[in-house]
Amino acid sequence: MVDGSGREVVRFSPQFPKGQIIVSFGDRRLYFITRPGEAISYPIAIPREESRWQGNTTVTSKRENPSWTPTPTMIAENPRLPRWVPGGHPMNPLGVRALYLGSSTYRIHGTDAPWTIGSAVSKGCIRMYNQDVLDLYPRASVGAKVIVTWQKYGAVASNGGGSFFGSSDDDEAPPATRSAVKKVSKVQKQ
Repeated sequence: MVDGSGREVVRFSPQFPKGQIIVSFGDRRLYFITRPGEAISYPIAIPREESRWQGNTTVTSKRENPSWTPTPTMIAENPRLPRWVPGGHPMNPLGVRALYLGSSTYRIHGTDAPWTIGSAVSKGCIRMYNQDVLDLYPRASVGAKVIVTWQKYGAVASNGGGSFFGSSDDDEAPPATRSAVKKVSKVQKQ
């Protein structure tokens, strides 16, 4: 674990190319492929049940200290929300960095609420600890392929043992992704 975040280098199915991002809502982890067979695994907060989605997209832009404007649906649910929060503000829900996904309003971003990581709380975005999105941001390129799925890729081993660890529903996973994850080492700070 790095800075209390839970970020780790793991072995991952070699079918995924370097630079690809796999978001597993089932694992509540984001995997950034560093090379075929290896990824950095980050803990994430995922969408609430009514905001669930999945599919293939790309990183279309990146922003440092992004500003935040709530959607009309968010304002209808909570009329007390500010209509805009400037980038860099400590109460900005997007945190310190954001990767924009496709033409949607969904993003991979930091948070002003780190206690939500590991929970199902967002309106569709993928939340990360700020220190983790700071680590991911320079690694991920605009144009990078992003797969967002509810599929579980497996638990990360805590002892770095010698075998791959599959998900609890291995029999339902496609053969190419069964037993996709294994812990290798801790991630070094950049």
